Amino acid sequence: MDQKLPNAQTVLILGIVSVVGSCCCTGLIGIICGLIGLNKYKSDKLLYDANPSQYSDFGNLNTGRILCIIGLILGILQVLYFIYILATIGWDGYMQQMQDLTKMGRG
Repeated sequence: MDQKLPNAQTVLILGIVSVVGSCCCTGLIGIICGLIGLNKYKSDKLLYDANPSQYSDFGNLNTGRILCIIGLILGILQVLYFIYILATIGWDGYMQQMQDLTKMGRG
């Protein structure tokens, strides 16, 4: 009888949220979801390794792990870029750039 791993779908969803959160929001969302997903992956991987023939959805678990890693890397890169921007132009320069970007579309 094949069972589903308890956190396989959760890891997959956290991986997707991690990638989307890194790309569309701040990198912190990607980092947090990626770390939580990798932690849940670790516990399910131990269950799967104990009895591989009992579980059927290891593919979802592995895909979620890959997405968590990608989201984690993207989040870290985004946070490092933000720190670099703040170190080079400062907060006032960053806010000026954001204001210029919002005025750009108004013509």
